[in-house]
Amino acid sequence: MSRAHLNSGRAKIGDFREMSRANILSILDSIHGNKVLVWDECLTGPVGLVAEYSVLKEHGVSRMFSMSATGLPSVRVDSIVYIIRPNVENCDIIAANIRSEERRGGSGLKMDYHIIFLPKKSLFCEKRLKESGVYGSLTIYELPIYLYPLDTDLLSMELPDSFKELTLEGDPTCIQYAAKALMQLQMVCGIIPRIYGKGAAADRLFRLMLRMKQEMVGFESNIKPQIDSLVLIDRSIDLLSTLPTQLTYEGLIDELFGISQASVKVPADRFGGQQQQQAGDVPQPTAPSSTEMRQVPLNSSEELYQDIRWLNFNAVGPSLSRKARSISAQFQERHEAKTVREMKEFVEKLPSMQAAKQSLGTHTTIAEMVKDKITAEGLMDTLEVEQEILSYVNSDRYLDSVEDLACKDYPLTKLLRIISMQSLVSSGLKPKVLDMYKKLVLQAYGYEHLLTLQNLEKAGFITPHNGQKTFGTLRKRLNLISDIVDEQNPTDIAYVHSVYAPLSVRLVQQLEKPGWRNIRDILDILPGTSFEDTQQIPTQLKNISRPDDQPKVVLVMFVGGCTMAEIAALRFLSQQEDKNVEYLIGTTSIITGSNLLQSLQTDLQPPVF
Repeated sequence: MSRAHLNSGRAKIGDFREMSRANILSILDSIHGNKVLVWDECLTGPVGLVAEYSVLKEHGVSRMFSMSATGLPSVRVDSIVYIIRPNVENCDIIAANIRSEERRGGSGLKMDYHIIFLPKKSLFCEKRLKESGVYGSLTIYELPIYLYPLDTDLLSMELPDSFKELTLEGDPTCIQYAAKALMQLQMVCGIIPRIYGKGAAADRLFRLMLRMKQEMVGFESNIKPQIDSLVLIDRSIDLLSTLPTQLTYEGLIDELFGISQASVKVPADRFGGQQQQQAGDVPQPTAPSSTEMRQVPLNSSEELYQDIRWLNFNAVGPSLSRKARSISAQFQERHEAKTVREMKEFVEKLPSMQAAKQSLGTHTTIAEMVKDKITAEGLMDTLEVEQEILSYVNSDRYLDSVEDLACKDYPLTKLLRIISMQSLVSSGLKPKVLDMYKKLVLQAYGYEHLLTLQNLEKAGFITPHNGQKTFGTLRKRLNLISDIVDEQNPTDIAYVHSVYAPLSVRLVQQLEKPGWRNIRDILDILPGTSFEDTQQIPTQLKNISRPDDQPKVVLVMFVGGCTMAEIAALRFLSQQEDKNVEYLIGTTSIITGSNLLQSLQTDLQPPVF
């Protein structure tokens, strides 16, 4: 995506990306000669959103590889540059690589070794490198990139394990990174005047931001505020919204194929003779591919995708049909062009028409693949069970339908997703029901999953009944369940799950009208503290007011991840004509119910004798 496109929203995300790009290029320029980049695999996609491979090549990068414990490939360059997350496993691999190169004598030329820690170095890593005896051979850098732009209204920290680290490991690193990210964003987009939050992690993040602001006295941003309010949401206050199957076009693609850094990899053979598209100049390390996959970019720079990504999947087919008829009618205009001027106008429109036709073919194929996978994976059976649970009927009983799924070799993660949903709707399971489900999981899938069940209980997904009916109260007061949903022309955010409105988005919606002070009793039901505060903006900017016809910009920051369905719901609210609010979304990562639960799974390993 271009800088101009990212800047097309109210908040100048393109400028924010340029700041991050300048940081990485500045480091590369300070390293002499030809360079080979050796990547921590989890960083190739995110950094590619900031600096494309074509840009890196202009700054002395000749080749790129994925980091491997097997050693470095044979190369003749001046510098080897590792770009890694700060963990000791990466440092051990680097130390082994350097020792291996020294033993075999390298390429015959003296090579310098550099490590770029992203976003910052850690004392543990430096200590491990010193213990390994390679610290003196290295030059250390820090690359403070905390947020990556996925679209004009979406920023992600790309920390997929943030929820696990917070809830199971008690590691608050992601909160520190989030605070740094929001402080960086305010340097580019101006100080955010009002801050609201709910949940323990949100409160911790806010306090850390206050401390950082005190340390930056005299260096505050003097830019006119582009964001009016910040809402901090702790994922732990709303675990339920991560679990129902996402039924928007973008959400189903993520559920079934997995969206990564605003692109998806799908089987190339399904596209027939279509011209191969590339996902931009994303830096890809050299690696063999066992099956041919096509990488399709998914962002708002493609007009068709912007129009259909937020739709319920049942509305995607009719929308694509309308688009096909429109494109066909445009191509028919060539027969009606009689004068030279009319022919010239048609030729000028031809490139955009051909691009629209190719885009239509791409998304028609993807929609067909989604539909095929829904049938192949028996997703309709899952939806029936989910809607039975969300309807709040028999939600506190042992469900035979869950046992039936287990007997059909249903994937464990998806089964745990359904059991977790029932537990959260029922405010915990009755002891007898909980024991029956645990017995079902262990007998059907193996006793090595005992630790996984303990992790899910610790994280709050599958717990004993607490004697309350929290969901019943929330369901009524916040209108979380809608029995009648117009999937073709929705009027409420419940369309993203066809029946359930994400609680997190309802809270954001309530903040604008009637305000959190009017639902204080509801906020008190949810775990963690709720708060609101203001930040002082520079005196010279106080008299600059927002025009009445300009929508208010609200940044919603999820700590622990958010789903594509929640993003779609916020985009839906932004598009409502009677709402004078435009939502910008920030998150530690984009998640689905399945990959969230997978991050919490731990298998028991047999002892080694």
